Amino acid sequence: MTTAAARSDRRISPVFLGIVAVAAVSGWAVWTGTGHPRGLAVFVFVTAAWVVSLCLHEYAHARTALHSGDISVGAKGYLTLNPLAYTHALLSIVLPVLFVIMGGIGLPGGAVFIERGRIRGRWRHSLISAAGPLTNVLFALVCTAPFWLHALDGVPREFRYALAFLALLQVTAAILNFLPVPGLDGYGVIEPWLSYRIRRQVEPFAQFGLLAVFGVLWIPEINHVFFDVVRGVLGSLGVSGLETECGRAAYRFWENGGGEYPVCAVSR
Repeated sequence: MTTAAARSDRRISPVFLGIVAVAAVSGWAVWTGTGHPRGLAVFVFVTAAWVVSLCLHEYAHARTALHSGDISVGAKGYLTLNPLAYTHALLSIVLPVLFVIMGGIGLPGGAVFIERGRIRGRWRHSLISAAGPLTNVLFALVCTAPFWLHALDGVPREFRYALAFLALLQVTAAILNFLPVPGLDGYGVIEPWLSYRIRRQVEPFAQFGLLAVFGVLWIPEINHVFFDVVRGVLGSLGVSGLETECGRAAYRFWENGGGEYPVCAVSR
């Protein structure tokens, strides 16, 4: 591969830059209270920022794989941050966005195809799998920084609520992704340390792992425990349950007719 070709394989995609621009402009609109109906800017901002985090999640997998020996990720376009280059754009982008719109939960995305045969060493395999959800953890820390740094003075309430809801999405994505369930990154972390026999037995179930997780989350008792954990994590980062719920209400503006949310109408 020539040097010029290698550079083009790693040049940031205009598609990704466009999504970042949408997130920046809509974030400004949330901050300044621009736009109608009320909440539309929150919807666009959170959705665009969520897609940015999905792109960074997949990029982290690919970049770690590159440094671990899989040089094929560049030719596949994974290092450009272009969501259209993913093996399953539907799973990586469309479904996670739909789940946010419908239920307000951070669906683990995925899939960049890593040629595992090029990777040597179990630790490297585990790190490649862990890199994605660790990006969600980092994104959650960034979103909650104004809360745990007590730097909310002057931050408009709707922007604060939007950050709280975006942080909830990142925390749910990180927790779900780290579950040691076949098909999720958590299983990818431990898989290299399992025996060949166990890996072969588990392999046929990998495609159903995510569906199984969401099926289990439909059980009310488990759902309550899961969100208690999520709220506990956010609470430790200074984000209250009221702020995340107000963020969810602002995001789903069509349910409120674009109006005010009485319980959320607190002073700035």
